[in-house]
Amino acid sequence: MNLVNIFLAIPVLVFVLIPFLKVKGTGIVVFLAVISNILLSGYFALQALSGLVIEFSFPGSLVTGPVNLRIDALSGWFIMIINFVFLTGGFYGLSYLKAYHQQKNNLRMHGIVFLLIHSALISLCVVQNSIVFLISWEIMALSGSLAVMFEHEKMAAIKAGQNYLIQSHFSILFLMIGFIWVAFKTGSYDFAAITTYSAANPGGIGLVLFLCFFIAFAIKAGFVPFHTWLPYAHPAAPSHISGIMSGVMIKIGIFGMLRMITLIKCDYYSIGLIILTFSVISGLYGVMLAIMQHNLKKLLAYHSIENIGIIGMGIGIGCIGLGNGNYLLASLGFAGGLLHTLNHALFKSLLFFTSGNVYQATHTLHIEHLGGLIKKMPQTALLFLIAAIAISGIPPFNGFISEFIIYSGFYNWMQGSLLGPLMAIIFSVLALVLIGGLAMLCFTKAFGIVFLGNARHQFHHEIKEVPFLQLLPLYLIAFFIVLIGVFPQFFLNTLSQPVQLFTGMPAQTVIPFQEKIGDILGPVTAGTWIFILIIAATFIGRKVMTRNQKVVIGPTWGCGYVAPTEKQQYTAGSFVRAYGKLFKPFLSVTKTEKEVHGIFPTGGSYETHFYDSLEKYLIDNPIAAYKWLLGRFSFLQNGRLQFYILYGIVFIAAVICVPLIYDQVVLFIEFIKQI
Repeated sequence: MNLVNIFLAIPVLVFVLIPFLKVKGTGIVVFLAVISNILLSGYFALQALSGLVIEFSFPGSLVTGPVNLRIDALSGWFIMIINFVFLTGGFYGLSYLKAYHQQKNNLRMHGIVFLLIHSALISLCVVQNSIVFLISWEIMALSGSLAVMFEHEKMAAIKAGQNYLIQSHFSILFLMIGFIWVAFKTGSYDFAAITTYSAANPGGIGLVLFLCFFIAFAIKAGFVPFHTWLPYAHPAAPSHISGIMSGVMIKIGIFGMLRMITLIKCDYYSIGLIILTFSVISGLYGVMLAIMQHNLKKLLAYHSIENIGIIGMGIGIGCIGLGNGNYLLASLGFAGGLLHTLNHALFKSLLFFTSGNVYQATHTLHIEHLGGLIKKMPQTALLFLIAAIAISGIPPFNGFISEFIIYSGFYNWMQGSLLGPLMAIIFSVLALVLIGGLAMLCFTKAFGIVFLGNARHQFHHEIKEVPFLQLLPLYLIAFFIVLIGVFPQFFLNTLSQPVQLFTGMPAQTVIPFQEKIGDILGPVTAGTWIFILIIAATFIGRKVMTRNQKVVIGPTWGCGYVAPTEKQQYTAGSFVRAYGKLFKPFLSVTKTEKEVHGIFPTGGSYETHFYDSLEKYLIDNPIAAYKWLLGRFSFLQNGRLQFYILYGIVFIAAVICVPLIYDQVVLFIEFIKQI
């Protein structure tokens, strides 16, 4: 209990100190406060992952009633992920924000916001009271929107922050519906009431209740079609916030879904099919739009939607396994989903941090303007390449392991399935294969256009690598990406306790599950090490054979053309032109072109911009219709004083007359009844 009080007291103490600190000291104090809370929460999380369930209780208030805190294995897993991303993101942010040292008040506010986000996320993982959960969710939403609007002098940042805040409140609306429903039926705000109510009302009630919470958490996680806030918030935020938002803030939506699966007793098979359907659509749609983006961080934002889809596939087949009584399928699904949650937090935060390095070095994220950065920023290029390979699901990195476990779950479900489920399995596996292939295409484009070749834009400043301290947390992330890829068994053994929360496996069946995972991953691990040894032997052999040869650097052969120019290189658009033609029916394309004339034409240009079709039909068109409807009543606000006085007179008359008319109508109805 004392440690919990310390956790709550640290943010309050920092908020009091920040106004009296210098700008340089603010970032250090905030980071130390985050580290303190990481140590405190991490201590409980490690205990929970070892099998203990830690519970605390506070008196609360007359409104909330007793407030219970509970840290189980699921909470522990997410707390550890949150803490690691905040540790690396906070350290990276200390160097990244040096470029904004003149914005003193802005940096102080950002420090408060950063600490609030971390405290709110940890609180959401442990709180068992719906009112306190909603308060923590609101703190996360408000502080997240302020973090997005850090560069508030840019209109894009303001719009992105407002968009994020509005859609976050749609999420809160559905959370409130679910919590109020349970509280009205049970008279309790404790999460245990959700289990009690759903268990006492089997059938469709539990499924409808889950759908309320699913929509709320799907908005936060970025499932299609609830994803439209995400491609704006991630690019607008500072890069360390982008990494944190993609790495852990959207994952709190995944945590909420998983928590509700453990609480709500209903038809798990139906829940699994619903989650799997949304996940397949999200994975495909996210990667399809990511390929066509010209802004590097927006490209990464759409890949967050794709990977949320992959995580959802694991959760979906996990729920289907519970519904079928197939606990191996359930274990594979939940293990794959939970491990991919960690993996995505690692490689996506690394991608956003390296993108921040590119932005600070070049002052642009427009892929078409970049090129040849591997010569100027070799360490950033290497780190970006590691993360790109990992997110594409290629061994020997971590993304391959979690996706392979999800594949294994599908193959396990396939055994003995009837025609209907078999068709769902085939389509889902094909979707996962297509997602992986398109991700490879996208990151081949991203890495090739940004880091290889020559610069496509003339920069008037020196481009150089960022300081080593800014690269240090990135190397730490890359280390864990490789570690999970080559030693996956350790992390999967850690997942045995969180998985057991869903499957309810007795202790004697946990060891066979771990043995089954070992049988599945044994050949994969062996193949990974063989692959590593072949690569090492190749490089060593090349080094030995060329040690006495002189290295000569010369111009690349220009195919006989005597005046090569960087404009002859592939652009981001031309690289995926064939793909764009193939998937054109699913994409909303806008072209901007300027024709050239004359014998010696100059000034010609051609640009294509790709827009989210779902955003157009689900967000833009309804808002346009709403504005049109309100516009029909614009005559009421005509600027004439006499009309405004008339409105006041009509309002007063209505206030006086309506109750009288109502009373007369009631008396008349009673008279009619007597007759």
